[in-house]
Amino acid sequence: MHNGKTMRVLVTGAAGFVGKHCLPILMSKNFEVYAADVFVPEEKPSGVPWHAVDLLDTRHTDELLAAIQPTHLLHFAWYAKPGDYWNSLENIRWVEGSLHLLRAFHRNGGKRVVMAGTCAEYDWGAGCCSEDVTPLVPSTLYGTCKNALQHLLKDFSRVTGLSSAWGRIFFLYGPYENPNRLVSSVILNLLQNKTALCSHGNQIRDFLHVEDVASAFVALLESNVMGPVNIASGRPVTLREVVLAAADYLGARERVQFGAIPAPENDPPLIVGDSHRLADEVGWHPEYDLATGIAQTVRYW
Repeated sequence: MHNGKTMRVLVTGAAGFVGKHCLPILMSKNFEVYAADVFVPEEKPSGVPWHAVDLLDTRHTDELLAAIQPTHLLHFAWYAKPGDYWNSLENIRWVEGSLHLLRAFHRNGGKRVVMAGTCAEYDWGAGCCSEDVTPLVPSTLYGTCKNALQHLLKDFSRVTGLSSAWGRIFFLYGPYENPNRLVSSVILNLLQNKTALCSHGNQIRDFLHVEDVASAFVALLESNVMGPVNIASGRPVTLREVVLAAADYLGARERVQFGAIPAPENDPPLIVGDSHRLADEVGWHPEYDLATGIAQTVRYW
């Protein structure tokens, strides 16, 4: 039963790191919001119908889209087991499932779709990654599959006239992050009065707070911008700076040991996103700087 709002948005992967942060933003706008995930979280916003659904089951996908008939789709659902997702064959299944979802969305009257991509689609040897310039030479199956889906989405839109965009996520942190990821693991170790063991920390990356990432995706969904858009700050920061921002907020700089563990093999020295499309065409800018975002994240833990 629709509540009279003209725009109905389905968020897949709604229990995930970015998806869950999109829900309250969408609810504050003129959207009737529906959430879908294989998991139903204990904490979820009231007023959002939640559908426990496996999007790799085409029958479930067809039933879901026929029931909701969304005008807009934010697609985050994907295989995301830490450490395993980079080269898991599950990535191929998610290309298939995502294409079926796309066709069902269009068949049921969908108007605009935004899907989540990744900076891992780019040639990481290029350093600064621009949507129109940087070669797409992924070095993992995850990046290859995301890039394949991006190309298929673009051609599907060209043939059908469906409005679509592709948000390439770079590096993110914030509340509800997996505790084994860099920022959350450092914070948790320091909060427990343990030593945070890090690599040299000289790797340069592009970080956004997860609430900014969610806000950027909603802005992209509301826009008419087509094609790939980097969801990035455009500001290079070393991992050392990120770690020390957390340590300094906690007054625990002396319990951070850089060089205590080796950096991952073939770890790129520089991965930064060109954010001009996001800023100039979508008209979006981040709310958090690094210090404010890290402080908010520490308070969450």
